[in-house]
Amino acid sequence: MKNILNIKSALLFASLLSFFACEIEDLPNPNGPSIEGVLADATKSQLQTIVTGSEDALRGDISFYYDVVSIIGREYYFFTGSDPRYTGEVLGKGDAMLDNAGFYGTRPYFGRYRTVKNLNVLIEAATNSTTITEEELQGYLGFAKTLQAYELHLVNNLQFQNGIRIDVADIENLGGFETYEGALARILSLLDEANDNLAAAGSSFPFSLSSGFTNFDEPSTFAGFNRALSARIALYQGNDADAANRVAASFYDADEDVDFGPGRFYSTSGGDVANNIFRAPGQSDAIIVHPSFLMDAEAGDSRLDKALIRGDTLALDGLSGTHDVWVFRTLEDQVPFINNEELALILAEANIDSDVNAAVTAINWVRNAAGLDDYSGATDSESLINEVLNQRRYSLFGLGHRWVDMRRYDKLGELPIDRDGDDVWVQFPRPITEEE
Repeated sequence: MKNILNIKSALLFASLLSFFACEIEDLPNPNGPSIEGVLADATKSQLQTIVTGSEDALRGDISFYYDVVSIIGREYYFFTGSDPRYTGEVLGKGDAMLDNAGFYGTRPYFGRYRTVKNLNVLIEAATNSTTITEEELQGYLGFAKTLQAYELHLVNNLQFQNGIRIDVADIENLGGFETYEGALARILSLLDEANDNLAAAGSSFPFSLSSGFTNFDEPSTFAGFNRALSARIALYQGNDADAANRVAASFYDADEDVDFGPGRFYSTSGGDVANNIFRAPGQSDAIIVHPSFLMDAEAGDSRLDKALIRGDTLALDGLSGTHDVWVFRTLEDQVPFINNEELALILAEANIDSDVNAAVTAINWVRNAAGLDDYSGATDSESLINEVLNQRRYSLFGLGHRWVDMRRYDKLGELPIDRDGDDVWVQFPRPITEEE
């Protein structure tokens, strides 16, 4: 029995107190008598509880994911006197290695599989329910599979060539580990399957979602989110034409704001969860902008407002910085799954080798939104790739992309090294309890 099976002891269900606030209840055994009735013939109210619990699960341990990939990607440091591993092991200091039992790798890994498990319960419960129509079932399936694909791709980002498990529905008979490339293919297939479900789901969902999905809370608009995620996966596969087609089918709209898109909902209301990525500025325990983010920026780039100058220089373990990360400003700020700005940059990258004008137009849309003039550099493939990577660096700062982007182009060696002997890790080790 692998450790991933212990997800069953942490399955999250939400008691729906209001649309915006929920109290989370742990059920010790999702295969036990406590949810037998739900799995056998769930009511719409019970299914709503699982939907809401699944939204909550998306927030579980997600701060660890953003922190570790941003630290390795040299976007920011995490200075804390309580745990030297953030400036030691995660940055590859000296002889330090990433620990296959370290919380910084295991918590984002198993946190994502908890969501997948919760959504598997939703799929089983909805499939067995006699209280919903076939059309309504398709809505539950499209919602669940889309979010499963999202969570699995985050695990795939962490593990890279170690591979990940895709088939985890039967906790007594888990599937083997897929390669990175194989997992991308399976994730994309899952998104396409979910999109087919959404196309058959009618005009409305039989359940409610939080305000994080405002404008994406019907099958047709949620499908736009699904297509956006699929464009990201196609880009990771290096399938530019497919990625461009998927952007066209997504919610991308050049007439909307750059931050338009769905996200994780947070609230300070009683019983709900506040933004666990936000840190108040000016603290001694802080996430500090990597100095290169400031030094490499173009003058007048409004995205530099994601770095807030401190009253002091904070230093720890041979590292120092002058600015706090200021991507999220309050405990209620939503965290995007994907947004209009990223889709524009996917479109730009996907068109570099086929339609230079379209690529430059998309780049300029992003640059202009940041207060910058049109791109005036060379338009050969290498130059445009570097420009897109640079725009992604500033547009998607702190959202977990820089490390993945530089790895996609074999450019991890171009990330800054702050201390002699530091390493830029290619991937996280497979958790020790997942070793076969």
